[in-house]
Amino acid sequence: MNFIQLLFLVIISGVFWYPRIETAKILGVFPTASKSHYIVGSALMKALAEKGHEVTVISPFPQSNPLENFRDITTTDIWKATEPFTSNLLHFKRTSPFENIPRIYKFGHTMVNSTLNDPAVVKLINSGEHFDLVILEIFMTDAMLGFAHHFKAPCIGLSTFGASKWTTDLVGTPAPPSFVPNPFLSLTDRMSFSERMLNFVMSLAEVLVVRILDYPVQNQIYQNTFPDPKPSLQELKNTAVSAVLLNNHFSLSYPRPYATGMIEVGGMHINRNPKPLPDDIQRYMDDATDGIIYFSMGSNIKSKDLPDEKRKVFLNVFSKLKQKVLWKWEDDKLPSKPDNVRIQNWWPQDDILAHPNVRLFITHGGLLSTTESLYHGVPVIGIPVFGDQNLNMAKAERGGYGLSVPYQEISEERLSAAINAILGDSTFKQNAQVMSQRYRDQPVNPLDLAVFWVEYIIRHKGAPHIRTASMDLNFIQYHNLDVLAVLVGIPVIVILLLSRLICKKKTPRKNDRGDRKKRN
Repeated sequence: MNFIQLLFLVIISGVFWYPRIETAKILGVFPTASKSHYIVGSALMKALAEKGHEVTVISPFPQSNPLENFRDITTTDIWKATEPFTSNLLHFKRTSPFENIPRIYKFGHTMVNSTLNDPAVVKLINSGEHFDLVILEIFMTDAMLGFAHHFKAPCIGLSTFGASKWTTDLVGTPAPPSFVPNPFLSLTDRMSFSERMLNFVMSLAEVLVVRILDYPVQNQIYQNTFPDPKPSLQELKNTAVSAVLLNNHFSLSYPRPYATGMIEVGGMHINRNPKPLPDDIQRYMDDATDGIIYFSMGSNIKSKDLPDEKRKVFLNVFSKLKQKVLWKWEDDKLPSKPDNVRIQNWWPQDDILAHPNVRLFITHGGLLSTTESLYHGVPVIGIPVFGDQNLNMAKAERGGYGLSVPYQEISEERLSAAINAILGDSTFKQNAQVMSQRYRDQPVNPLDLAVFWVEYIIRHKGAPHIRTASMDLNFIQYHNLDVLAVLVGIPVIVILLLSRLICKKKTPRKNDRGDRKKRN
């Protein structure tokens, strides 16, 4: 058999034996009014549409260039509903955690309630349409698990910032606080006793907060939205989700256990082949012989909301640099802007970071931004504000590819020192490139892996065979407390009974003492 015949047989075998799936109807629900969250979810939905699946997406972000097989259900009321929470997220640094935690959950409840009551979404719920799968962003969205039951479809969760209690509870993934750091703490997987205690207390507090602040409201929204008959929301949390896709990768985080239904697809939104930049930006960056510094506080935090004293710090520091600065500035004008600074409301961040002249990324430290910077081997300076940003920047400092400048401590001296340290020490760049090599060393493109699991869940009707039995155990059974009670309790009872019996035999009876007295 010659080579051509062998190649023909291999191709024919692949055509007939590779697992195939007919085109499916897939509903994607990405309610968060945050462009970065949508970027991750839409990358998957676009890939599914390009494979021929019929995709419907609920989100606040309609497509600018509509794709075939991709239908938008655009939620418009959410912007006004959530504006009081998102107008200036820098307030998080001015208030205590005791004020911030209720505020975060209030934002989640407002987001979910506004989305489910949007006329376009209500129309879909009452349409009688059929879907083969629901893909739901997991971000304080428990009430939306009702979509899975209502449409009688399996559900895949998608987390835009990695594993958390919101996701691990859905598929039975263990998260031992002894070595799995809470995503809202800047700890590593190797903790001291005091750190383990802090991590444990934080994890316990998270359970209480979810039970007291979140679940009752989510349950009420669920009950009010989806028609009866329906199971309890707790039952849906235990049974509805077949798998969770995580925007994370172990090379960028810490090794930890996962249930079969939890799959890392971190960076699936990153362009493996960078898209061409607009001509004017391309020329500007190509001409930057001393390098480019890219500055963005993400899609939620707006640079224009920086107080005057903080803004002046950045302007003064940038004006003294020989590098050009691309600044995500959400306004038409920036007073006192230096000549080496170029502002724009939105930059194609992934493709900007892919340019070889970018030497530094100043960021808020969100997972999307840090993932993109590491994929392209660009060191970072982080200004964390809330959420997992502190954890991400703690990893950057320990990994030697970044420095953190706390928001409260921003000053010309502190910012200049951090910039000069990274630009003047090639170790930061080298460490970022090492992380990039580790992250890129994957057997499958993350987006292809995500598409595979979506089609796998559809092919196998929700794939109940990958559901871990831990989802059917209560707290006592899961931790074997009943077994420990028997193993420890029975020997203790036996020992106590024997000791009482022995003591009873050794203790003289009253009659015996009386007889002795008479004899004496």
